[in-house]
This record gives sequence, C-alpha cells and structure tokens, in this order.
Amino acid sequence: MIGIDSILNIGSTIIDKIWPDAGEREKAKARLAELAAQGQLAELQGSLKIMLAEMNGNWLQRSWRPILMLVIVTIVANNYLLYPYLSLFWTNAPQLELPPQLWELMKLGLGGYVVGRSAEKVAETLKRNK
Repeated sequence: MIGIDSILNIGSTIIDKIWPDAGEREKAKARLAELAAQGQLAELQGSLKIMLAEMNGNWLQRSWRPILMLVIVTIVANNYLLYPYLSLFWTNAPQLELPPQLWELMKLGLGGYVVGRSAEKVAETLKRNK
C-alpha cells in the first residue's frame, strides 16, 4: 500500500533531481512536509491507489488514459500541423474542435505523467519487496 511516507519519499527524490541549489531543495522539502502535516497529500494518496488498481487491471483499464492523451495530441497535430497545409489545397480541409476542457486535460495529463511514472516505479519496488 502506498502511504504518505512513500509519497514523501517520491517527492524528495523528484526534488533532489530538479533543484540544483541545496537551499532551494531544503525549502521545497520543507514545503512538502508541511503539506503532509496539513493532510493535503491525502488526495494524492487516493489518486495513487486508483492508479495502482488500474495498473493491475485489464488492458483497457491500464490504457484508457494514454489512449485519451493520444487522441487529444492527434487533434492538436491535425489543427496546427496538417490543417494549415491541407487548407492551401483543399477548401474543405477538416479542422477538429478542441474544447478548452480537453486542452486543460491534456496539460494535466502531461503534468501527471511524472507522478504516474514515479508511482509505477514505487509499485514495482513494492511488488519486488513483498
């Protein structure tokens, strides 16, 4: 089971790799500990439990998030790479609607990828240790 301690360890590892300045690293780690003390990491713990359950499920459970991200990236590629060139030669070139909510979801998904990969690595470590 992933607990707050595991989240703090993951966070500390990420902080060590991102911040080159030792003073900034310590400030970031102190802020992370403060968030844990305030109970604000409990939501993250719940999300990690859901992700771990999905990883152990069937192919569709494991793959729906990446599939959704690929669909959104395909729409963006169509609208910003293909459409400008196709519209030069084809007056009815398809430009797909990308609602702002999907754009935000893509940003969230790409940002959450870092946490997801870290959770995957922790899950593998926990499985090996059991």
